[in-house]
Amino acid sequence: MKENVVRLRLRLNFPTSRTFSTFAPMAKHIIVIIGGPGSGKTTLIDALAAKGFRCYPEISREVTLEARKNGIEQLFLENPLLFSELLLEGRRKQFLDAQEDEADVVFIDRGLPDVLAYMHYIGDSYPPHFDETCRIHTYTHIFMLPPWEAIYVSDEARYESYEQAVKIHEHLIETYGKYGYEMFEVPRDTVENRVNFILEKLG
Repeated sequence: MKENVVRLRLRLNFPTSRTFSTFAPMAKHIIVIIGGPGSGKTTLIDALAAKGFRCYPEISREVTLEARKNGIEQLFLENPLLFSELLLEGRRKQFLDAQEDEADVVFIDRGLPDVLAYMHYIGDSYPPHFDETCRIHTYTHIFMLPPWEAIYVSDEARYESYEQAVKIHEHLIETYGKYGYEMFEVPRDTVENRVNFILEKLG
């Protein structure tokens, strides 16, 4: 198992250090799209990318599929703390990359507090540095996609039922609220209208 963990970290190319630095106020917009599984986040991110915006993809599928290559069928179920640690590292790296990105506006599919929200959902505890990481690395805007049963589809990397997706959504709202974020709810609508809603809010 230990060899699998090391291999996962190397192949995912996520930083392994738990030393976190402080940052000056951001001079750009780092925007996170959140929502429970199957709420349309990836489709929305793809649509924003098609309009020329810099977008960073969700990484949990990458972590899950890479773990399977290393003999761990469902990493989140078998070792939720390791899975969450890898996500925290990966999303922290996305945040740092976004800060250095030449684009003035960067959209990210899920943010750091998502990791804690999922741990709350399964009822597991986590080390203090999880909370510290979320407090240090802050985003400028949060757009939340509500549960939408009509478009919900399960697949090999999404094992939750729709009812579970709703519960996860509730934990997301609670967790992001804990860190003082104002969340803009994106209406259930066409992809184009959802994109327009976000761009209008950003002015």
